[in-house]
Amino acid sequence: MSKLTLTVSVVALCAALGACTHETPASTETMVAEAAPEAPAADPDAAQIAEATAFVARAESELAALSKVTALAYWANETNITDETDAAAAEAGAKMTKLAVSLANESKKYDVDIMPYDVARKIRILRSSITIPAPSREGAAEELSAITTDLSSTYGKGKFEYKGEMINLDEASTIIETSRDPEELKAVWEGWRTVSPPMKDEYTEMVALANEGARELGYPTLDKMWLSNYDMPPEEMEAEVQRLWGQVEPLYKDLHCYARTKLNAQYGDAVQPKTGPIRADLLGNMWAQQWSSIYDIVKPDTAPVSYDLTTRLNERGYTPIKMVETGEGFFTSLGLAPLPETFWERSMIVRPEGKEVVCHASAWDLDDEEDVRIKMCTEVNSEDFFTVHHELGHNFYQRAYKDQPYLYKNGAHDGFHEAIGDFIALSITPEYLEQIGLISDEEKPGSDADTALLMQTALDKIAFLPFALTVDSWRWDVLNGTTKPEDYNQAWWDLRLKNQGIVPPGPRPADAFDPGAKYHIPGNTPYLRYFLSFVMQFQFHKAACEQAGWEGPLHRCSIYGNKEVGERFNEMLEAGMSRPWPETLEKFTGTREMDASAMVEYFAPLTEYLEEQNEGQSCGWD
Repeated sequence: MSKLTLTVSVVALCAALGACTHETPASTETMVAEAAPEAPAADPDAAQIAEATAFVARAESELAALSKVTALAYWANETNITDETDAAAAEAGAKMTKLAVSLANESKKYDVDIMPYDVARKIRILRSSITIPAPSREGAAEELSAITTDLSSTYGKGKFEYKGEMINLDEASTIIETSRDPEELKAVWEGWRTVSPPMKDEYTEMVALANEGARELGYPTLDKMWLSNYDMPPEEMEAEVQRLWGQVEPLYKDLHCYARTKLNAQYGDAVQPKTGPIRADLLGNMWAQQWSSIYDIVKPDTAPVSYDLTTRLNERGYTPIKMVETGEGFFTSLGLAPLPETFWERSMIVRPEGKEVVCHASAWDLDDEEDVRIKMCTEVNSEDFFTVHHELGHNFYQRAYKDQPYLYKNGAHDGFHEAIGDFIALSITPEYLEQIGLISDEEKPGSDADTALLMQTALDKIAFLPFALTVDSWRWDVLNGTTKPEDYNQAWWDLRLKNQGIVPPGPRPADAFDPGAKYHIPGNTPYLRYFLSFVMQFQFHKAACEQAGWEGPLHRCSIYGNKEVGERFNEMLEAGMSRPWPETLEKFTGTREMDASAMVEYFAPLTEYLEEQNEGQSCGWD
C-alpha cells in the first residue's frame, strides 16, 4: 500500500497542466466605445480538465492520509493475530475500501480521452487498482472487509492434528520438504488442507460482493478489472500470458518427464507410476509449486555442486539477521543507499514467541517515505536466503519511487515489483558466494557442475511457472462465473492436471476447498504478477549482464558490486508507475516487450541434458 500524503494546490496543477488560463479584461471605456463581438462560450473541455485535475489532487491526498492508518492496522494484525487486531484491521480496511470505491465511482464522470497525460493515467489507476472493490450500498464495505480479514486470519491461525499434536504450516512444510515416507507425506499434505473448507462459504460471498463492486466501477466482472492494470485491454493481456507460457512450456515438460522418472525410481510404481501425472505430495513443497527440496532425488549424474548452501550458512554462523544484512549488502554494492535504521527496529524477521502471526513472507511500505519493513519467519537455510533478497527488492523499489505522486507509488506493473528481488537473486552464483566468504575458491564448482547448478535453479524457476498460471486461471474463471462454487475444487484440480501434470495423493473429500490452502487465495493477492516476474527476472538479468560486459553463460553472471548497472537499475525503480510499463522496460532492457527467450537461453545447457535423459521415455501426462 502507498501512504504518502500529497497536497497540491489547484492553481499549481492548473499552471503545470495548462488547464487554466487567466486573462486581464479590457477597460470599460474600450468595451463601451467599441462594438465588441459576443464573448465566446466557455470551453467545456477546459472546465472539465480543471475540475478533474482538482479531483485527482484531492483523491491522492485523501488516499495517502488514510492508507497510513490502514497499513499500520494491517501490520498490527498480521504480526499479532487477535480478536482485537482482527476488528481493527477490518474497520480500517472497510474505511479504505469505501474511500477508494467512492473516488473510483466519482472519477467516472470525467472523460479520460480529453485529459492531460497525468490526470488520465491517475484516473485509470483509480478505477482499476482496487483488488477487492466493495459495492457502494450501505454496509457492503464493512461486510466485505470483515470477510477478507476473517479469511486471512483463518489461514494464518491454521493448524491440524498430526501424531497427537497440533502443528502449523511451518511445521507441516518442513515435513513435506524433508520426509521421504509417502504415507507421512500424504497424511501431512491432506492434513493442511483441512484448514481451508471453513473458508469456502465466506470466499463465495466475497466473490459475489466484489463482482458487484466491480460492476459499479464499469467492469463486467472482477477478473477483467484485474487484467485492466497492464496498459492494454484485458483480452490482449490474457493472450500475452499464453504467448509467454508457450515459450517455456516445452522446458517444463522436459523437467516434468525427468523428475517423474527419478521419483518412480525412488518410490516404485505403486506410489509414482512411470507415466502420467506426478503425485503432488512427492515434490517437496506443500503446493508442488517449487521442487528444489527433492534435489537429492532428482540430482543429475554429472559433477555435483561441491557445497550445500544451507549447511554453509549454518557453518558460517549466519542468523536470520545476518541473512537480511547480507541481502541488504547486495543492493548497497550496486550503489543504492542502505535501509533506514527503522527497518531493523520495526521489521518482523523471525516468528515472535507467544503470538499468532501470518508467516508468509512479505515486504511493507507503511508511509511512502522511509518506513519500509519485511515480515518473515526467517530460518537459516538456502530457501530463505533467496527469499530475503526477493523481499528486500520490494523495499528498495518502494523507497526508490517515494518521490513520485501517490498514485504512481507502485511498480510499473505488479510483475515488475515481484521480479526485482528475484533478478538480484539470480546473481547469487558461486562467484558471489566466494566474494562474501560463504565458500572458498577451492569449493567453487567448475563448468562441469553447470548441469547440477542449473537443475537446482530450474526446480524452483521452471517448476513454478505452470503453478502460477493455474492460480489465477482458476480464479479468473471463479470471478467471471465460469466456475460455480460447487465446482471450485474439481476445477482447481482439472487445471493443475492440465498445466502442471500433477494430481492429489488420493481422492479429495466432497467439502474440500484446496485452493484456500494457498495463502494468495484467501489473502486475495493476484497471482499473475508472479508468473510475469519469473519471466521478467531473466530478462532483467540478461540486460544487466550485457551492461556489465559479461561474456560467459548467463547462469554464471553476477552483477554484485557493479555500480554502473546499479545506476540504471535505480533509474528504472524511481519511475514507479508513472509511465506505461513498456517504456520503463525499454529503458533498462532495450525492448518494450516481455520475453521469455532469456529464460530459455539461461537453461539451454540443462535442456540439452534433459532431452538426452528423457530419450525413450513416454513424456507428457494425457
